[in-house]
Parts: sequence; structure tokens; C-alpha cells
Amino acid sequence: MKTTRFNTGRRQVLAWLGGAVLLACSAGWQDSQAQPAVAAPVALPPEVEAALARARLPREALSVLVIDAQGTERTAPRLSHRAQVPVNPASVMKLVTTYAALDQLGPAYVWNTPVFVEGSVQDGSLRGNVYIQGQGDPKMVMERLWLLMRRLQGQGIQVIVGDIVLDRSAFDVPDQDPALFDGEPLRPYNASPDALLLNYKSSVMTFVPDVAAGVARIQYDPPLSGVQRQASVALAAQGAGCGDWRGALRAQLADPVKVTFQGVYPAACGERVWPAAAADPNGFAARVVEGMWRELGGKLTGRVRDGKVPAGLKPVFVFTSPTLSEVVRDVNKYSNNVMAQQVFLTMALQKNGVATFDGARAALRQWWQSRMGGADVPQTDNGAGLSRDARVTAQALARMLQVAWGSSVMPELMASLPISGVDGTLRRSQSRAGMAHLKTGSLRDVMAVAGYVDAASGRRYVLVAIVNHANAAAARPVLDSLIDWAARDQ
Repeated sequence: MKTTRFNTGRRQVLAWLGGAVLLACSAGWQDSQAQPAVAAPVALPPEVEAALARARLPREALSVLVIDAQGTERTAPRLSHRAQVPVNPASVMKLVTTYAALDQLGPAYVWNTPVFVEGSVQDGSLRGNVYIQGQGDPKMVMERLWLLMRRLQGQGIQVIVGDIVLDRSAFDVPDQDPALFDGEPLRPYNASPDALLLNYKSSVMTFVPDVAAGVARIQYDPPLSGVQRQASVALAAQGAGCGDWRGALRAQLADPVKVTFQGVYPAACGERVWPAAAADPNGFAARVVEGMWRELGGKLTGRVRDGKVPAGLKPVFVFTSPTLSEVVRDVNKYSNNVMAQQVFLTMALQKNGVATFDGARAALRQWWQSRMGGADVPQTDNGAGLSRDARVTAQALARMLQVAWGSSVMPELMASLPISGVDGTLRRSQSRAGMAHLKTGSLRDVMAVAGYVDAASGRRYVLVAIVNHANAAAARPVLDSLIDWAARDQ
């Protein structure tokens, strides 16, 4: 039962890591540089013009390009409007990161997490330290950490008379204030990358009402050492609707060592899941590792701390991640921000031996120039699109998608994209179900889609449509109308 609950929670964490960014503040979407000269106005499809009018959006808020997926940079587009203007793409930038990674690292690439044992084991006790060396695995979720710990116990270790040392030196990234982007430090989408990223630096709370007892019982995953967690919360008065159930709980989540609820939980909500980012991101990994070790019956006389693996020490085993193609699917289907940053930084790690954001940007820029020719290089910032500074033109992004369509990793990239009206971040799309594979992007001042549309004629088009405007939240019908227009192939 616990595994089922966690799997449900994990899917919601994946969504919260990206999808909830619509709430995020992205003031300053306007490009700070001079815009290129804009050509004479292009006639937009009538239904798109009508959707813009209903959304109270000016034509100048929209950048769009529709072009044959099998065309070249010289192919005449079916529709082009402000396609050469640099705009903020929000999470559509993940397309650049994931295609670059698939192209450079290969779909079968995996992240290895070596585990080292220093000292001798006798009668189930290790007299020495255990070292876990993070290499950027984006998907070290609770179940996989459980398996890693079980493998450690398989070495004959039940008691560690020493420390568990976490080596996170593969990523050289500055500490990030999780409240900096939008003042919401407990939103999972604001989690920062880490060489040893555990459970996306987030916990999942599952509320299960017990009407007979008058309480909702709370299941917490993963286990956290040294944290007091309230086991249940009173149910709301009979007849109370679900409504704003999180607000009704009056949760106190900012204390890293104590979780309490001063409100009530409505029984009408049934079972609900609430993912929340760690109040103490830097200390989260140590709490998770110790909590998981002790839950498995292991004992630790020392502590869990940061450090480096001693030179010359050989790993006793290496724990392997899912493949890059599987990771990319989570990144794009659910718009997972921290996983995207892990992938982005991995390109620098492979090139330079240590990962920095400057190194990742340089690696991507070099790749782009070698693969895309004259197409304008995007300003990738952190590679996830959770940024006020990221910029790309619709024309450059469309050219990349054309190149990707002809590449050997096209199937993996295509399969990672949400399907209109079917799954991922497009499951609620009102456009034609199943006719498009598109990455979505949303910030408070940005709404975007980019990817591929299957047309009634049998042709496949690249569609890039990005709205930058203070009223961008109203633009979804505009994007749906563009998808439908492209699919009709008229």
C-alpha cells in the first residue's frame, strides 16, 4: 500500500515540479534588447484572430511558426508571425536541453552512483565509513534509494560504526534561494539541482480520512531522520465540502524539523496527496539517507555528513539510473524543472569532469552551433525554462525541431512529448485529441507550445507558438486554435 501511495504522489510531484509554474511570477518577460525589424503584418487564420480577441491579447503578443517537419531552413513556412523575435519560451526550453542531451549522450546513457566502504566488516558491523558519490542521477526517488540501501545491506552491513558520507562534489553550483523566483520556497518546482538529488528534494504527504475516528491519517514519504511529523489531523465538520483543502489544513511546513497542522481536513476530499519541497534543501539528503537506513533496520553510530571519497578507494557496487530516454520522458511529459536542470548540468559534467551552469551553457552553445548552423543560439539560462532571462526565437526552435525530426533520436524525443488531449501537461487540451505531440510552457506572463502536429493530409508539421504578455494565462484557447488549424491542413 505504501508503494502505491508513493507512486501516486510521485506523479503529482512530477507535475508540481513543472506544471504549477503557471502560478509563478515571471515579471520582465519583455526582451531587454532591441528587437529586430518586424516584417509586414502576416494574416493569421481567422479562428486564431478571433481567439486572440476573446483573450484580449494583441497580435504582437504572439510569435508563431508552422513549417513542414521534413523541410529545411529554406522551406517556405505555412505560417510565420514574429518568428524572428526573441521571446521567453518558459518550459518549452526543455526541448532544447533534452534534444541536445539525447543527441550528445545517447538515449541509453545512464547515471552511475558509486558506493564505497572504508574499513572492515565483521559480524554485520562496519568499522569505518560508507561513501555515496552522487553523479547527477535525476531520478533517485524513494524506491530507488531503498534499493540502494538494500544493496548496501547485501554487503553484510547492518551496523555502521562510523559515518555515511555524501559526496556531492560533481556539481559545482551555487546555493539557490528557493524563494527567489516567485516567493514560493515550498513549491517543488523551485527545487535546485544537486549531484545527489534525492526524491527531487521534496516530500509527499498523503491524507486518508478515517470518519469513524474523526481524523485524517497522514502518510509521509520518504522517511526523514530527526523530523517530528504530525500523524493525523482532525476532520472538518460533517457536510464541509472539499474546496481549498490545503488552506483548511493551515499547515506549518517552514520548520525543517517539525511539521504541524493547525486546521482540519475535509472528509469529502477522500484521499489526497500534497507534495512539498524541503524546508531545509541543503540538509534534506542527509535526513533522507539516515531515515531510510534506519527504516530498513540499519544502525548508525556516527552521522550522515557531506564529504569526499578518499583517493584510491574502490566502489563495492555502482547503482545505475534509468536510461536518459526514460528520464527525458518524465522531463517533457510532466515539465519537470529540477530533472531538466540535472540533465543540463550532466552535459557539462561529461565534457569538463565537473558540472557548472556556465559549463552547461557553453556545452549546449557549442553543440547548437555545430548542429543548427545559422539558427540563433538560444539563451538557455538554467536549461529548464524556469527563468526570466531565457530567450529563443520561434524560427530557431522550429529549425531545431526539423533537425530533430531527421535525427536518429527522433523516436525518443517524440515519445517524450505530451499528446494533445491524452496525457502529460496536454491531457486537458481542447484541441484535437491525439493529433499533436507538443511540449508546453507556462509562466504568469508566458504561454507556449512547440512540437509536432499530424495533419489530415498525412503531412507532419512543426508548430512553435509562444505568447509573451501580461494576460498570457488567457492564451490557451489561442494555442488550441493554432493546433486545430495546423491539423486541418487547409
